[in-house]
Amino acid sequence: MSYARYDDDEQSEEEEDAPQGVTDLANASAPAALKGLRACKRCGIIKTLEQFMNDGCENCPFLEMNDTTDRANMCTTAFFEGQCAVMDPRESWAAKWLRVDAYLPGVYAISVTGQLDRPIEEELESRGFRWRCRPSPN
Repeated sequence: MSYARYDDDEQSEEEEDAPQGVTDLANASAPAALKGLRACKRCGIIKTLEQFMNDGCENCPFLEMNDTTDRANMCTTAFFEGQCAVMDPRESWAAKWLRVDAYLPGVYAISVTGQLDRPIEEELESRGFRWRCRPSPN
């Protein structure tokens, strides 16, 4: 009986040839727990506060939530409704409906309630970015 042997070069070539969707899915973020979930106020991806502090937001790296509890609290909210797991954002009708079809795979909030601080809103406006959170009704 003979076994096929892969050289490191062959394996790295296979990894380089992986389709972009597979690479994106491998880097997808899912909530690590069901308690203490928060949604990014800009894109709506759902993770725990610890995940936002450790990894930041994959869709919004310019918000710089990594290693900053205050910034992570300012840019995320616990007030969201519904969840939708998106595996292939470019092909998913649900992702298009949620307007997350340009983002990475992950779990997204159906609607996000909250308001970004004014300086953050101004920074996003100057860069031409939109955000998903809506002010809470009075």
